[in-house]
Amino acid sequence: MRLLSVGLVHETNTFATRPTRLADFIEASGGDPDFPAARIAERFAGTGTIHGGYFEAAAAHGVTLEPLFHAEAVPGGVVEQSAYEALKGELLGRLRRALPADGVLLDLHGAMVTEAHEDAEGDLAEAVRRLVGPTVPVVMTLDLHANIAARMAEHVNVIIGFDTYPHCDMRERGVEAVELLVHTIRGEVRPVTAFEQLPLITMPPRQCTLREPMQSIRARLHELERQPGVLTATLACGFPFADIRDAGVSVVVVGDGDAALARSKARAFAQYVFGRRDEFACELTPVREAIRYAREEARGPVVLADGSDNPGGGAPCDGTVILRELLECGMADAVVGVLADPETVAQAHRAGVGQTLDAVIGGKTDRLHGEPVRARAYVRVLGDGEFTFRGPMGTGVKGHLGRMAVLVLGGVEVVVAERRSQLRDLEMLRCVGVEPTHKKLIAVKSAVHFRADFTAIADRIFDADTPGVHRPDFARFTYRKLRRPIYPLDPVG
Repeated sequence: MRLLSVGLVHETNTFATRPTRLADFIEASGGDPDFPAARIAERFAGTGTIHGGYFEAAAAHGVTLEPLFHAEAVPGGVVEQSAYEALKGELLGRLRRALPADGVLLDLHGAMVTEAHEDAEGDLAEAVRRLVGPTVPVVMTLDLHANIAARMAEHVNVIIGFDTYPHCDMRERGVEAVELLVHTIRGEVRPVTAFEQLPLITMPPRQCTLREPMQSIRARLHELERQPGVLTATLACGFPFADIRDAGVSVVVVGDGDAALARSKARAFAQYVFGRRDEFACELTPVREAIRYAREEARGPVVLADGSDNPGGGAPCDGTVILRELLECGMADAVVGVLADPETVAQAHRAGVGQTLDAVIGGKTDRLHGEPVRARAYVRVLGDGEFTFRGPMGTGVKGHLGRMAVLVLGGVEVVVAERRSQLRDLEMLRCVGVEPTHKKLIAVKSAVHFRADFTAIADRIFDADTPGVHRPDFARFTYRKLRRPIYPLDPVG
């Protein structure tokens, strides 16, 4: 049995000001513009990723897996059409040359928007289906934040989305994808897919499966998957920072040969989730309240999530609102990171460790996330930004932040890097000598993923009330393309 896999991953924030270019995919995928297929196994085998799961399951079942193409970019603005067409063309070209095959695996995100396609994954799935023909089974794996449209479900046999947020089950979902594909090829199961789109859109902090309502909703999803005739089920919470028709929550149930059963189960689960819609409302904490708590009440590190400037959702990662508040309050034993500021990193590296420089930190992408902070900064540490993810999410993957620097401004350490990347693993601070457990307050450029590794060390976690293109507040965004009515923007139900 011979399986082929391809991957093209991007989460698009249509409210972000900077478009996503081909160079962004090249940088995030290892820096080689040829996207060598050989590097896929080198990068992902043995890791807690989708392709890591593909490799593991293929070996366990004794089948041949040929990874052909994988490209990704850090979440950002709308993908330039020329970039998408180049990547799509290369992906399809490699797939065409590798055919025939017994089955195909698509490692996608589910929320890519290009200049011409609101549903880029649907466009890609349709192109793959035309290429492989109607009888070759195709399994698609998607992020929990996928904005699933009917076109995706129409052209693949199985959709499998992440169950967790933080995404700590990527390897497991990759394993599940290969196992279902193998059973399908052998004729042991006959997948039929039912898709239900809810009139509901939700914000990331309440999509976290470590908290309610998602904790119990996830348990209910797993109960559904154990029912007779159900092969797998997915609740996609959607990505709300995309002004497209199909943004929002959806349910996919894959049945074993019984389409009516799959439709019934999908509809019932969708109704259950919609019945809990009021529980998805977000609460944000003023920065100064979190600072007060850290000073007066905390018995360990307080984590302040700057979700509004989360690069994992397309924000620039150079917002300064929390940093400015910390400095004005004279906060000590605090760290802010990781800010993407290549100019300041270069300045620090030119100056050297132990030197003091006149820095202009952050606020360089736009003015939506705060003005630049001008201050005298002491260069405490310089680094190359190379590390390995050791937390529960993406375990074993090599991280590359570009050059880094730790700057000291009064009692606050600011960790800056050349590249945008969500602070979701303790190693991203420890690789430059910052020990998070020694801090009173840690301000992270992340909305939820940091919880996978930071929860164990935190006295308390706050979602910060800060501005930005990833702010979990529907009142701050104007939707023009989103289907209506939809809750909570409109009265529904």
